[in-house]
Amino acid sequence: MVTRAESAALTRRALLDAAADLLDLGGPEAVTLREVGARAGVTRGAPYRHFTGKDSLLTAVATESWERIADQVRALRTDPARSASDKLRGALRTLIGVGRDQPHLYQMLFRRHGHRPEDLGEGLDRVRRQLCGPAGDPAADRVRAAARFQDEFLAVVADLVGERNARHYGALLLTSAHGIADMELSGHLGTDALRTTPDELVDTLVRMVTDAGGTP
Repeated sequence: MVTRAESAALTRRALLDAAADLLDLGGPEAVTLREVGARAGVTRGAPYRHFTGKDSLLTAVATESWERIADQVRALRTDPARSASDKLRGALRTLIGVGRDQPHLYQMLFRRHGHRPEDLGEGLDRVRRQLCGPAGDPAADRVRAAARFQDEFLAVVADLVGERNARHYGALLLTSAHGIADMELSGHLGTDALRTTPDELVDTLVRMVTDAGGTP
């Protein structure tokens, strides 16, 4: 027999999955609590028992996405069969893959949409991590999840260039990865003028950082 807590967890899971699907299909504008509830097959009032509104729902989707990306980078970092350069290559391709496969989600994770704290792009803002609220606050949970990704990514970078230079090269690599993702999504990389691919650019980035040897 399913308990009330288990039923609530199943409903929340269905709502989050439905919201993620709608986000992929049409961006944030396509995500409404009514549409999410209908897609999840729950009662009209069910979404409002789990989320205070659309912002709360999308924040939860972003939090889960950051956790998933962090898990993927951690799996790369702790894989004993991979070299340090291969781990970094995999971490960059993970990020670029999100931009390629889920562009609306990617923009929600990394772009600044407004001026409220919960609307700011996540990922590299340590100050927000220090100021975020207690556990259970959706916006704070999102920041913590983004910070976890940041920590995992910087650990991968540190394995290649050392702790002292990890932040410098980490920022360089992340900004480069975002540029690659944007250029691929806009179709510019495969043009006659550039004639390159994201994988080729990632290989070049990793090679450049490796050859730099830890002296920014």
